[in-house]
Amino acid sequence: MTIETALGIIGYPIGHSISPLFQQAALDRLSVPHRYRAYEVHPDSVGDFVASLRSEDALGINVTVPHKEAVMPFLDDIDDWAAEAGAVNTIVNREGRLTGYNTDGYGFLRALTDEGDLDPAGKRVLVLGAGGSARGVVQALVRAGVGRLDIANRTLARAESLAELAQQRNVPAGATPLDPGQLSEAAEAADLIVNCTSLGMRHGPDETASPLTAPQIPSGSLVYDLVYNPMLTPLLQEAQLAGAKTLGGISMLVYQGAASFELWLQRPAPVSDMMDAALAAMRAREAETQ
Repeated sequence: MTIETALGIIGYPIGHSISPLFQQAALDRLSVPHRYRAYEVHPDSVGDFVASLRSEDALGINVTVPHKEAVMPFLDDIDDWAAEAGAVNTIVNREGRLTGYNTDGYGFLRALTDEGDLDPAGKRVLVLGAGGSARGVVQALVRAGVGRLDIANRTLARAESLAELAQQRNVPAGATPLDPGQLSEAAEAADLIVNCTSLGMRHGPDETASPLTAPQIPSGSLVYDLVYNPMLTPLLQEAQLAGAKTLGGISMLVYQGAASFELWLQRPAPVSDMMDAALAAMRAREAETQ
């Protein structure tokens, strides 16, 4: 499989992605004559697909699971954020030379400050999960001057490894099992709680589960769930019951996509149009499930 349009996104599977809807809205708003489409690329075909991006007609692609690490060996350059995160979510073609970027950290922070109205500098943060998404979140929080990080994961060794990365950058950090009975202390002390797990994701293995219950969530905290389907996850429902502020994952998704758009087109992205299209897509999907 090769890229047939100037822009797109690859993943496996990819049918769930709403990126084509809000990225196309941005292209249409600016009267850019390109189509953005989704490509379901088998892991065995990643290298061949990336090679096709060197075409003079291709601007680049977004990359989602499970390919964010797999694409890296096939690129000519990798920017600092992507190198530190160990993952690429955006590839840009410049005259046949491919550069990998990671805009997830930027998207996470912009949503946090613009939509969540929270500056993480000096704050105490509980991160739930220790996978690729959590690594990007921790990287962004460290760069933003977070005061302390607590990382919870089912496999404690992975949480400890991520905590060590923060400690190496002079940020106090600890690890704890992702177990409701052992999370209370870290949660109750948190200014910000970020869910980087798939708990609560529609059609996931634990779509009705929440990593925390309302009594564990401080009323003065912000609970930020990177899961965007459904828009109101079980964790966010618990946070509302606790009286805490909430932020869903749709804003991060749009902001990281807008950053990708600006890398490809080298012009400001129409973020409000992208947000409107993303929200409309999610509302339509949620209406279908009623």
